[in-house]
Amino acid sequence: MAPVGDVGALLDGFAAAAQPQFLLYALIGVFLGTAVGVLPGIGPAMAIALLLPLTYTLEPQAALIVFAGIYYGGMYGGSTTSILLNTPGESASIITALEGNRMARAGRGAAALATAAIGSFVAGTIATVLLTLLAPTVARLAVRLGPADYFALIVVAFVTVGALLGSSVPRGLVSLGAGLFLGLVGTDTLTGQQRFTLGLPSFADGIDVVIVAVGLFAVGEALHTATRMRHGPVRVIPVTGSWRTWLTGDDLRRSWRPWLRGAAIGFPIGSIPAGGADVATFLSYSAERRLSRRKEEFGHGAIEGVAGPEAANNAAAAGVLVPLLTLGLPTTATAAVILVAFQAYGIQPGPQLFGSEGPLVWALIASLYIGNVMLLVLNLPLIGLWVKVLQIPRHYLYAGILLFAALGSYALNFLVADVVVLLAIGALGLLMRRYGYPVAPLVVALILGPMAEEQLRRELAISQGDLTSLVTSPFAAAAYLLLVGLVVASLWLRRRQRRAEAELAALLDEAPRPVPTS
Repeated sequence: MAPVGDVGALLDGFAAAAQPQFLLYALIGVFLGTAVGVLPGIGPAMAIALLLPLTYTLEPQAALIVFAGIYYGGMYGGSTTSILLNTPGESASIITALEGNRMARAGRGAAALATAAIGSFVAGTIATVLLTLLAPTVARLAVRLGPADYFALIVVAFVTVGALLGSSVPRGLVSLGAGLFLGLVGTDTLTGQQRFTLGLPSFADGIDVVIVAVGLFAVGEALHTATRMRHGPVRVIPVTGSWRTWLTGDDLRRSWRPWLRGAAIGFPIGSIPAGGADVATFLSYSAERRLSRRKEEFGHGAIEGVAGPEAANNAAAAGVLVPLLTLGLPTTATAAVILVAFQAYGIQPGPQLFGSEGPLVWALIASLYIGNVMLLVLNLPLIGLWVKVLQIPRHYLYAGILLFAALGSYALNFLVADVVVLLAIGALGLLMRRYGYPVAPLVVALILGPMAEEQLRRELAISQGDLTSLVTSPFAAAAYLLLVGLVVASLWLRRRQRRAEAELAALLDEAPRPVPTS
């Protein structure tokens, strides 16, 4: 049970989020998030990064509500692309593409879209309730941490994110090292000495995290997707009938249990650095196939194969917010960009957040409930609009993304040097994607690296240079033991995911799998 104070704070959050202007911002967020999510190759991380420089005129509460709506909307929007185009916008939507597109080809695309929308709503609501109950408790426990404890947590984030995001551990660690180096650029706050600035005045204050996020997630992704675009018109499978009659009684009976199981699988996996929604969707699909009484339909358009993974995907999205809000630790690429959004407004997520910015955080959590309802109300009636969005010529789309990214970066400080850095970081992002280096560890290291240096120096100053103080704290020792457990558990989950992928390949008789565009 949640403490009475938390319930009252949540009600106050609803009172704030229900104000007309904030309801409008939530609506704008979920609309933009869905519109961006349905476009192949553009996910919530890119959308938030792209809009970051353009929202500085908003107050922090309004901006974060918009970003929360984009986050949830983007997670849902990928299902439309997967089902109607067989082109998942991200790897977490691969399963939806496999089963949902086969349903669409069989004339049941409407049912696939409906079970994805309702499953996203059900799982998102359940996961947001769990976030509401869990986050304040974790924050209250974490508020007692010392410098050595914080440093241990950041090390946990470094190792897990660097090792587990992406398909290669060495490449993830190289990306992490690049981010740590970029975090050193600027003026040392302790000695006043400039580090790695190349004598350029624009680097004296360090490289702006917003520019790095926009460059990697917007410019880099746009360039990468543009180099892989297919020529010719986009073929979208038409959806017929009224959205009110899309799901039959039999569809509902076959979907409601996968929705609940997907939520149960997705939230805990999203809450720990264990691969995020990718692992959750594959585990959900594997579970549904084992439990189904109609195993012969899997690989040919089983509705359970859409309902469960889509629910797991959205539950994992809410789970990611637990370590982000309570410990300040991003465990996915999108969480890293959301952390940049917080820091852009001078807000540092972590144990002190619920105390120092309580009204803002509770209004943000309340807006997640509201945005979830808006998503359900919007997405089913507006499916025809999303189909038209899918048909936007790609060269116009990505040219617009590059233009907005450049204008937004220039508007930060009105310096041409920022645009040059943006393009350089974008080129780096293109090369990293081309050669299989994950970009999320770089951003996580750039954000957390200076924090780790500060906490390390503080602890060594307190202990007069005694390195053993970094591991003798009970919490720090427990964190390092937890790190070992997380790595082992994550490797086991990855093994389960690979086994599920192998079963899926055999099930489809070696049919080519859809390749995500990012």
